[in-house]
Amino acid sequence: MSGTNKLSSYLIQQLESNAYVFSNLLSNKSLEEIQFKPEPNSWNMLEIICHLVDEEKEDFRMRLKTVLETPGSFPPPIDPEGWPTDRNYLDKDFQEKLDEFLQERKISIDWLQSIDHFAWENSYNHVKLGPLSAKLFLSNWLAHDYLHIRQITRLHHQYLKVLSGEDLSYAGTWNY
Repeated sequence: MSGTNKLSSYLIQQLESNAYVFSNLLSNKSLEEIQFKPEPNSWNMLEIICHLVDEEKEDFRMRLKTVLETPGSFPPPIDPEGWPTDRNYLDKDFQEKLDEFLQERKISIDWLQSIDHFAWENSYNHVKLGPLSAKLFLSNWLAHDYLHIRQITRLHHQYLKVLSGEDLSYAGTWNY
């Protein structure tokens, strides 16, 4: 297996595995847990899953598809910072959004697995960030998963601390 095939196989397999991680981390949550915010400006689980749905469809999959199929062209603009307000994330149904994310991830995995050869060098030139390649998008897609898995796990820890009222340092040091 060539290095590019090994990398793409690894990235796709991890993205597929992370669907199960997200499903397990976000299933069977109470409304209180879903809405829990340790700080007013932090995101709760509902906002995170809404963000993941939008990023899956409109950011990573769309951008990778654009650079692979029409290199040099610009993908549609996105506004992840504005989406929570513009798209009323807090008014969405948590379970519906989780189900939608898992369905969109399946669509992404099926599409990724159908690609015979990843043209890693294909890119477009972003005005502020410079060249953004297919390799960069697929690698960052997985990195994005890991950032939100960490965020969700941190929310679980913070919720447990508030709910139990206990000092949780016996379990080990947690660096927020």
